[in-house]
Amino acid sequence: MKYLKFFVLIICLTSCDYFEKKKVNTQDIINEELETFNWNDVDEYPSFDNCNNSGTKELRKQCFQTTLTNHIMSQLALRKIVVTKDLNDTINMSFSISEKGDLRVLSIEDNPNITSQIPDINTFLIESLNNLPEISPAIKRGQQVKTEFKIPIIIKVE
Repeated sequence: MKYLKFFVLIICLTSCDYFEKKKVNTQDIINEELETFNWNDVDEYPSFDNCNNSGTKELRKQCFQTTLTNHIMSQLALRKIVVTKDLNDTINMSFSISEKGDLRVLSIEDNPNITSQIPDINTFLIESLNNLPEISPAIKRGQQVKTEFKIPIIIKVE
């Protein structure tokens, strides 16, 4: 009987830890969530109205990039560009789309072959973005977010 009381007393004293509530620090929860957060991907890519009906996220992204590239190329086609020799090169444009859907050119990688033949190509590219249709911003976790893209523009003049 003496051993039974001693055994019950030991169990009662050691089991108190199981009933103790652990305090959870909100900063620990936030840090844990941020570690699992993929900063390089969004739930929904920016899009134009004509891309909203595309099936998957990847198709909508491809539609957005194709629509943007086609718009730039059609605007460049309206320009009368005269060159001394044939061109078939690529310029990479980096731009951002804000949380409000505003497009801003970040950089245009100069290609010496193109800029020697068409010195105003950067101006033409920036001006071609002036009359874009309305852009819906990217969405991540239900919030509109800023995104950055890089698109190759193929300049072919004969």
